Amino acid sequence: MTAPMKPAIPLKAAIVAAGLCIGGMLSVAQAQTATTPAAPAATAAPSTSPAPAAVTTTAAPSRTTAAPVSGANSFTEGEARRRIEDKGFGQVADLKLDEKGVWRGTASRDGKSLAVALDYQGNIVSQ
Repeated sequence: MTAPMKPAIPLKAAIVAAGLCIGGMLSVAQAQTATTPAAPAATAAPSTSPAPAAVTTTAAPSRTTAAPVSGANSFTEGEARRRIEDKGFGQVADLKLDEKGVWRGTASRDGKSLAVALDYQGNIVSQ
């Protein structure tokens, strides 16, 4: 008479291992559940507040409604001059960085001499 063979893996261990595998597969399947992206938010109307806008909401050429905006300006004098000239101004002169962080000077456009200002956001205003 031969002795009964012992399983290579105890039965309890095999059941526990199978349960862990099934549980792991269920959690992976749950993590892969498809979700639909949220609908984009509606575009807000432009603010009529005199305060600078926190976020630009329109494709308007200026970044804020209260330009020039005070702030830490990192433009050099040469960069400020080029930006002003790139907006169609000529004969840019007397550029000075004021205490509010705004480059101010004079320039010409359409034959008129104007005061110009460039803020840290890149907004250019003329008077």
